[in-house]
Amino acid sequence: MTRLALLLAFGLAACGPKAPPLAQPTRACPGAAPLGEVALKGGTFTLGANPEHNDEGPASTVTVAPFSIDRTEVTNAQFAEFVQATGYVTLAERQPDPTLYPGVPASKLKPSSLVFVGAKGLGSGDPSLWWRIVDGASWKHPEGPGSSVAGRERHPVVQIAFDDALAYARWKGRDLPTEAEWEFAARAGLDGARYEWGDDKPVPGRPRANSWQGVFPAVDTGDDGYKGRTAPVGCYPASAYGLHDMTGNVWEWTRDWYETPNPNGRSHLIKGGSFLCADNFCYRYRPSARQPGPPDTGTSHVGFRTVKRG
Repeated sequence: MTRLALLLAFGLAACGPKAPPLAQPTRACPGAAPLGEVALKGGTFTLGANPEHNDEGPASTVTVAPFSIDRTEVTNAQFAEFVQATGYVTLAERQPDPTLYPGVPASKLKPSSLVFVGAKGLGSGDPSLWWRIVDGASWKHPEGPGSSVAGRERHPVVQIAFDDALAYARWKGRDLPTEAEWEFAARAGLDGARYEWGDDKPVPGRPRANSWQGVFPAVDTGDDGYKGRTAPVGCYPASAYGLHDMTGNVWEWTRDWYETPNPNGRSHLIKGGSFLCADNFCYRYRPSARQPGPPDTGTSHVGFRTVKRG
């Protein structure tokens, strides 16, 4: 699976290696939630929904055993501890395998990753203009060379491929959640509700999560405090289960495969939506929503959290 196929899987196209402008400085997050984990007793619930998108249904009754789950998404600081302890190198930092890119000179293959560069001034709503493959983009340099996670230690780590997330989880003696575990946690006892908090739509000016505020992709008002970028974990109200950012901020990896046929290859499933989700476009920050993750690298809006069973 090549990075070109990755872009096609997202319905996008490469726009060259030029790095985008750096992200805005981190805004303060008063009263940010503590890290750690939350123990859940498990139970029976409704997985999926009458679909807003075809792959969300049909709904089914599922039982999950007790497990604990991270209270927040894994942060840059937490991932840095893992790298320092193990010397781990993420997929985005590795030299691409030339055998996966037939016909491409090895000199043209460089470590790179997918970065959201925004839609303002990039023409009509053409998704191919919203993203670029940026040489040198990685978890340490989320927007490419010149960018840094300094000052973003509590932001969720991004540019993390599935294998990277699983490696971290195993180092912690944990695992990535199944789709059922993730959705059970996200629903927080509100079985069948449209959103994590119930059925009421998000109210402008009263953000419940980090998502796109306004009409995507033309206008992001930034009413939630974080315009077109990640927020520090734990800034928004906790769910009834004491979890943060199960809605928006970054997509999160699960262990399960995305079983709906994908012309660009098999992919693991991601859940929860991101700071790019809006009602008029993605609308996938609901617990039942689901999407295939990028199969061979990370992106600037995908992260993860871990679980421990039993």
